[in-house]
Amino acid sequence: MIERFAIRVAGWLVALALRALGATWRIERHGDDPLERDAPFLGTIWHAGLFCAAHRFRDRGIAIAVSQSRDGNRIDAVLMQLGFGASPRGSSSRGGVAALAGLIRTAREGRSLGLLCDGPRGPARICKPGVVATARATGLPIFPIGVAARPALRFRSWDRTFLPLPFARVVWDYAPSLTIPRDLPREEVEQWRERIEREIQAAQSRAESRLHL
Repeated sequence: MIERFAIRVAGWLVALALRALGATWRIERHGDDPLERDAPFLGTIWHAGLFCAAHRFRDRGIAIAVSQSRDGNRIDAVLMQLGFGASPRGSSSRGGVAALAGLIRTAREGRSLGLLCDGPRGPARICKPGVVATARATGLPIFPIGVAARPALRFRSWDRTFLPLPFARVVWDYAPSLTIPRDLPREEVEQWRERIEREIQAAQSRAESRLHL
């Protein structure tokens, strides 16, 4: 009980700090921004950009799949305070079926979804097949997204997560959307996984090149 309360308080504090910090960022957007659509979508991004994504997609009820772990509990607490929808819990290594079922239910409610496609443990910038299963099951269009920032604090984690500093320049690059057929044959799943991976990485490279990273 005490631990849960502590996680909720910490989530509120982190969300408050991120809102204040993000308000100072100088945002640039390139491509078709899915937030300007009137229809739900599936946003896909590398794990390293999670702080930027948490700020950019806040207060819209978007559901983000979160791992079943203590770190997942902390992330979920922050997301709830940032106005995201309830997080389907699970990952490619634990509770994946439950997470997929939760994402499908959320999509049926008419809400958008978000996936950190190389999480929760990596390897970095290698897309997991769950994004293909999610897109096929929900029918939502996939938006491969890249984000970069300068200056930024870069953590020594497996994914090199970064947090833009006050008044940082933050560049978003949105690749054209992709739609996976609901009747996609099993033998074509890997082809689509590789295609999504290439598109996210291309968007990421374009965002980084604008900042000369």
